[in-house]
Amino acid sequence: MALVTTTEMFRKAYDGGYAIGAFNVNNMEIVQAITEACKKENSPVILQVSRGARAYANHTYLMKLVEAAVKECPDIPIALHLDHGPDFETCKSCIDGGFTSVMIDASSKPFEENIAITKEIVDYAHKYGVVVEAELGTLAGIEDEVKVSAEESSYTRPEEVEEFVTRTGCDSLAIAIGTSHGAYKFKPGTNPQLRFDVLHECEKKLPGFPIVLHGASSVPQEYVQMINEYGGNMPGALGVPEDQLREAARSAVCKINIDSDIRLAMTGTVRKYLTENPADFDPRKYLKAGRDAIEAMVRHKIVDVLGSSGKAE
Repeated sequence: MALVTTTEMFRKAYDGGYAIGAFNVNNMEIVQAITEACKKENSPVILQVSRGARAYANHTYLMKLVEAAVKECPDIPIALHLDHGPDFETCKSCIDGGFTSVMIDASSKPFEENIAITKEIVDYAHKYGVVVEAELGTLAGIEDEVKVSAEESSYTRPEEVEEFVTRTGCDSLAIAIGTSHGAYKFKPGTNPQLRFDVLHECEKKLPGFPIVLHGASSVPQEYVQMINEYGGNMPGALGVPEDQLREAARSAVCKINIDSDIRLAMTGTVRKYLTENPADFDPRKYLKAGRDAIEAMVRHKIVDVLGSSGKAE
C-alpha cells in the first residue's frame, strides 16, 4: 500500500466515532515504534513531521524512513503530514517532496490574512492531490518553533468556522478548545477541562467536516515520575485527561495530535536504562528500550483513547 491522504481515513473515523492518531516522528526508532504498534492493533495512522524534525533529520532521511514503514506495514493506511507548516515555501516543499497532507498554520494572523494564506496553500496542494489542514483559534504552549503565551492564545470562535472553511477550501480544521502544546498544559491542582461547548458549536456549523485537536498529549505521569527519578527535572508537567480525549474522539474530532507523550516515554525509559546499566554504551540497547516504551504507549492510545484499533480496513 502506498502512502494515502487522510480523506478516506477521516470519513470512516467521523462515521465510526473514533479518531486517527497523528504521531510526530523524528528518527528511525520512533517511526518503527509507532508503525509496529499500528500493525499489531490494525490501526490507520498519520505520521507527522514538523519543521523542526525536517531540520533535525533531513527531509530525505525522513521520507526514506516512512517509505520503509509503508513497505513493512503494507496493510496499514499511512498518511504523511506536515505539522504546523509556517509558510507557503515549507508547505510547497513538502507537497513537492511526497507528503500526502500538509498543515498551514496562519492562526496567529488576522482572520482575513489567515484565509488568504490558507487558500493559497489549498489551491496549490489540491492540484497535486494533497489535502490541507488549517487552524482557527490559537493554542498556547511550545512545540519546536511554535511558541504562544497563554495571553496570546484564544479559543476558536464557532461563528467563524463555516466562512473560513468555505472560503479557503481546506480539508480539515484544527480548533482551539483548551488543549495546548508541550508538557505543561495545565497548572498542578487545577481540574483540566476542554471546552466541549465550543467543539459542539463548531460541529453544528460544519456537519460531517473533520475537526483536529492539537496539543493533545496526556503527559503520562509514570513517565514524568520516571524522568524526575532518574535525574530529570520536570516538576508540574500535566496534560489532557485521556477520558476527555476519548469523548472528543467520539465526536467530529477525527485527528488527535500526540507528540510530548512520545518524547516522555523515550526519555524516561532511556534515563532509567542508562542509570540501571551504567556499563552499557551500545545505543542499540537503550534506544531499543525507548522504542519498546513508545510502542506500548501508542498501542494504549489506539485502544483506550483513539478507538481506532481494528479500523485499518
